[in-house]
Amino acid sequence: MTMTMTASEWPSSRAALAKRVLPYALLSPAVIVTLAIVFFPMLQAAWMSLHDYVLWKPNAISFVGLKNFFAAFNDEVFWISLKHTVIWIGLTIPSQLLLGLITALLLNQEFPWRPLARALIIIPWALPSVVIGLMWVWIYDSNYGILNDFLLRMNIIQDSVPWLADPDTALYAIILTLTWQGFPFFAVMILAGLQSIPKSYYEAASIDGASKWRQFWHITLPGISGVLVTAVLLRTIWVANSIDVIYVMTGGGPGYSTYTLPLYAFVKARTNLDFGYGSSLAVLFTIMLLGVVVVYLRKVGKDTK
Repeated sequence: MTMTMTASEWPSSRAALAKRVLPYALLSPAVIVTLAIVFFPMLQAAWMSLHDYVLWKPNAISFVGLKNFFAAFNDEVFWISLKHTVIWIGLTIPSQLLLGLITALLLNQEFPWRPLARALIIIPWALPSVVIGLMWVWIYDSNYGILNDFLLRMNIIQDSVPWLADPDTALYAIILTLTWQGFPFFAVMILAGLQSIPKSYYEAASIDGASKWRQFWHITLPGISGVLVTAVLLRTIWVANSIDVIYVMTGGGPGYSTYTLPLYAFVKARTNLDFGYGSSLAVLFTIMLLGVVVVYLRKVGKDTK
């Protein structure tokens, strides 16, 4: 005995099918765009990293396997850039986090013009990186920069310091710039977390005689821990891949003193047109960063259990 669908059952069947297909249809444009501008370039970079791919030798592209990766491990500039990348991330993220936390705690207090202060604090984050880089180049200028002028007037230094021209200070000067640019992200994220903590917790702790420090340690930090985990993870990825501020301010110089791995990969591909070696550097850095993210997530997951 065969079952046939009556005419009245067709509309309901089509409606159920449309209901199942609709979410995928709505998501498909975003998925297609993501595949086109993110995953396809990633696959292309992985493919080029396995080839001797120099743009000014288009007819000499050849498969070399892992040769570019072994060449990177024997490249002195690679290790210099890796060292700078570790310093870059290791100093920038904690500095932004600490400054953002202090700012969020202040903005969470009651004071006049608080809405205006909350709006103004986002300006460094909203400014384009090129504008920030050019602005801080002027601040650091050894001849007419306001930083040297201020330090000279305060008798902290006796002579003007070429902050961006000195290999010993250039990287740390850029770290200070990126810290100023990025701390509003932490401030806004943490402020949102602070707003979600019920005030009754602090009132109960105050009645029990808990000090401000104990309230911060036992109520505030646990209350914003989830926000901190997410913010640190996102900001680490962004800072690790950031090259625009460095490129605008120093271009990687003087020498290799402000080279990071993403910048080195960019310079190799852009200046030398060596897309094979530049791609291998990018792939290596991606693997390293992925390892850091996995370790971080596992460590955080164990601590929160």
